[in-house]
Amino acid sequence: MHGHSFTLVKKVAAGYLLLVLFCLVAIGYALTGLHRQTKHSQALVDIEFKASTLLRSLRQNLLTQERLFRQALVLRDEELGLLFLARNEEFGEQWQQLAAIPGNAFVDLQQAVALYRAAQAPCRELLQKARWDETGSCTEELGQARDNLLGTLDRNIADSEGAIDRQLAELTAQSRRAYRITALLALLGIGLSAPVVATVVIGIHRSVRELLEATRQIAEGRFDPSIPLDRRDEFGQLAREFARMGEKLRELKESSLDANPLTRLPGNLALERELTARIESGEPFSQLYFDLDHFKVYNDRYGYQAGSEIIARVGTLIRETLESLGGTDDLLGHIGGDDYVVLTVPERAEAIAQQVIRDFDRMIPSCYSAEDVAAGAFTGVDRYGVERVFPLLTISIAIIDSQNLETSSAAAIGRESARMKEHLKSLPGSNYLRNRRHRLG
Repeated sequence: MHGHSFTLVKKVAAGYLLLVLFCLVAIGYALTGLHRQTKHSQALVDIEFKASTLLRSLRQNLLTQERLFRQALVLRDEELGLLFLARNEEFGEQWQQLAAIPGNAFVDLQQAVALYRAAQAPCRELLQKARWDETGSCTEELGQARDNLLGTLDRNIADSEGAIDRQLAELTAQSRRAYRITALLALLGIGLSAPVVATVVIGIHRSVRELLEATRQIAEGRFDPSIPLDRRDEFGQLAREFARMGEKLRELKESSLDANPLTRLPGNLALERELTARIESGEPFSQLYFDLDHFKVYNDRYGYQAGSEIIARVGTLIRETLESLGGTDDLLGHIGGDDYVVLTVPERAEAIAQQVIRDFDRMIPSCYSAEDVAAGAFTGVDRYGVERVFPLLTISIAIIDSQNLETSSAAAIGRESARMKEHLKSLPGSNYLRNRRHRLG
């Protein structure tokens, strides 16, 4: 009898093995849950949030198309018609991106888009041929198809947002369940090794609480959750995924708000961020500042729509130049009005400026009447109300090399750009100027 009884050693061993078993079960369950939540978070960023953003972009594009189409018919303006067709092409690209998202069938939306395109086809053909009287005959069918598509988009947007809310709630519920079950398993072994169990429970409780708080903050639209990122475990990995998701959502929101609505080029925020990064890296770079000369007078003479078309065409011209002469790390931004900025390496700066000037000077006569082109100038009123003769539009490009500044900073680059631009505007024709000597920052 005594030979088969539990000895103290066996009890200690049994208790230790029981503790190990419960700890392994608890840790295994927690890691499995964390892995599942990490995949869930990744899918939420790559699928649901992306789909929601594209759905809203499609809806905004459709409303813009409707406005441009009506304006083109009323004004019988071919340029508005071209803008409408451009937005229509952009709509097709956005739809392809949405349809390519895995796991999203959008069957009703596919049908609505197909009906809209079918109704739009005759209108597009008539609009391209500027047959205004005939174009009006297809507006009723097009309007019905558009209204149907808008309604379908609204339903899909609501469904997408509902799915995001449900998945965030599910993620929260999974975190709560993981916390409760893990805590229970840990408590079962606490009698044999209280310090070990306490350490595990406190660590898991803190991590789950932080992740729950981060989930709540992101659900409320705060994309910078307060969560530690220096851990090397699965909690740390999930925390970094949360942070990456928040950063991605913030970038998408900032890009949407910052982009220039006319050229769709990055604006001041993106340029400031890239300029700061290049300054901090210490690597030499060049900033090209583009400014149109006499643009206000052109705008006054030919109208706001013609001025907007000039701005859009110049943006396209610079972008095409970068595609042929620039690098993958170059950045083109539209900082407002008729001002553009390019960040590139010093070796490419002058070639880009020269090509832009050549292409601009070839393009600009097509933006004037034959009378003004023949005269090479026209009479207008300057900003001081004085009537004088103005030449055709020219472009001035200031090239600022970071290594040619005493202090490379955003403020120094801005001052140098303003100084050089003032000098360039005093010169006839299109010109570029490069800072070739050290200056005080």
